[in-house]
Amino acid sequence: MRVLFAGTPAVAIPSLDALVAAGFDVVGVLTRPDAPVGRKRVLTPSPVASRAEQLGLPVIKAAKVDGAAQEAISQLSPEVAAIVAYGALVPPAALTLPQYGWINLHFSLLPAWRGAAPVQHAVIHGDEVSGASTFQLEAGLDTGPVFGTLTETIRPTDTSSELLNRLSVHGATLLVQTLTAIAAGQAMAIEQSGDVTLAPKITDDDGRVRWADPALAVGRRIRGVTSEPGAWTTLAGQRFKLGPVTLRQDTGDLLPGQLSVSGKAVLVGTGSHAVALGHVQPAGKKMMLAGDWIRGLATTEGVIFE
Repeated sequence: MRVLFAGTPAVAIPSLDALVAAGFDVVGVLTRPDAPVGRKRVLTPSPVASRAEQLGLPVIKAAKVDGAAQEAISQLSPEVAAIVAYGALVPPAALTLPQYGWINLHFSLLPAWRGAAPVQHAVIHGDEVSGASTFQLEAGLDTGPVFGTLTETIRPTDTSSELLNRLSVHGATLLVQTLTAIAAGQAMAIEQSGDVTLAPKITDDDGRVRWADPALAVGRRIRGVTSEPGAWTTLAGQRFKLGPVTLRQDTGDLLPGQLSVSGKAVLVGTGSHAVALGHVQPAGKKMMLAGDWIRGLATTEGVIFE
């Protein structure tokens, strides 16, 4: 079967590799254009573009599937398109270009968490189980009928990046199974049913810690935005980045955002229990252990995260 693969970030690479390893004829790769990376803002190919070039596959770089991209896709004559985190909507005019349409690997158990950031929202909202779904792409946002699913337990300490990495590997196998069934004429898609939840793109503001929230919610938010866009707060008017925290059972009398040292632990007050900081990054410095940072302060009295 002739397959067009569409994807952009590193989490899409396991699926591309799995399709090639399974013997599918990947006729080309659609990915987003080179983007500025790092402090010097050097234009850099997407991870999927770099991998495709290593595999010797033709690459179409397009910010959206417009007329020019559609023409390039038509010239490749794909029978089906597999899409994993491409990063842009596929318009109705492009949906019918491949004979079997576009098959999307989405990292949630649809119809839960339709949208751009399903894994992050699952962690932030305290879901115990996540998963992946393959479905037929249609004009609606992640509304198409589902071919297959898999489940994945969300561990208590999982960050969204850790969970997403596992789902990207397991999901690649699901995608191969789905396309194999389509090629054999044995695939059956079932309309979605159940409660719909939406997972819009995570913004930088979503990464700001709300210290008045309960400790459990604070921990989930920090893990949910790790590693992108990253958790942060402010200290003396400057941004202060945070790694995952550990929940503490001692309630103490710390105000939300107030710091204290207990043994080797650096504690911060929340709306309920305190949390212990792990790694921190003060403004203008590198990420470091919270204990190393706190030793550089003359005192913790009056130090409050905002």
